[in-house]
Amino acid sequence: MAETRKPLGWLVDSLTTPPVGREARRQAGTLLRLLQEGEKLALPHSRPMPSVGRRVHELRVRDGETGLTWRIFYRVDEDAILVIEWSAKKTEKTSKAVIRTCKIRLRQYDEAARRGGER
Repeated sequence: MAETRKPLGWLVDSLTTPPVGREARRQAGTLLRLLQEGEKLALPHSRPMPSVGRRVHELRVRDGETGLTWRIFYRVDEDAILVIEWSAKKTEKTSKAVIRTCKIRLRQYDEAARRGGER
């Protein structure tokens, strides 16, 4: 199955310990690996985020060490899984600042791809 795995592209720093607990980081890695292998995830782990863009979703990872739930925003492209942003889930609604950051990163990535630049 490894030969069909999509690469994982990070448009943000990787999840690090701290602040993300080790077990939460492992769970995030497992979920991202499933996405790379073509699995389609649904609630309670993932949900679509059309307010950010097409094919954008949010992974939710509970962190027993910190008591937080982490949001990992990602987009499923034909050739890769892009990790756009991650943040602690502190409210029901995603902040406008996080949505804006995700949109800016995706726009920059897509513009570079159209220009034929390094992705």
